[in-house]
Amino acid sequence: MSTEELRAIELLGRVSYGRLATSMRAMPFVAPARHIVRDGGVVLRIHRGFGYHRACNGSVVAYGADNFDSGGRTLWSVQFTGTAEIVRPTPEQIRLFGDEPARADGERFEPVFMRVEPQFVTVHTLDYLEEQPNGHAA
Repeated sequence: MSTEELRAIELLGRVSYGRLATSMRAMPFVAPARHIVRDGGVVLRIHRGFGYHRACNGSVVAYGADNFDSGGRTLWSVQFTGTAEIVRPTPEQIRLFGDEPARADGERFEPVFMRVEPQFVTVHTLDYLEEQPNGHAA
């Protein structure tokens, strides 16, 4: 594994959620996902009711996460691009994911799990001289 891949995996381990991106019927979409890092790959948990897992299975996807809401002096963004595959998580992986949401878009949350084997990994950082406020101006 390259230094950048190791750095990306280390950073991804600092946050729990990110965004899964691919296309469905030639239209791009982005969906929230919970992740864990295992054996050099990323395992995702998303809501089955979204239906996105069908578009992702066997397709190239991008998965990104960041610490942009941290307000810190150094902000980072990580993106993994690779092929997604629906998987059955191990009991250990399920434990690492932690509690599931009760609902997604008003319906009962039903998990589906996918593994992304990264083929391309990018890390971007933004360094500021002081802490960034964690709010939005009106």
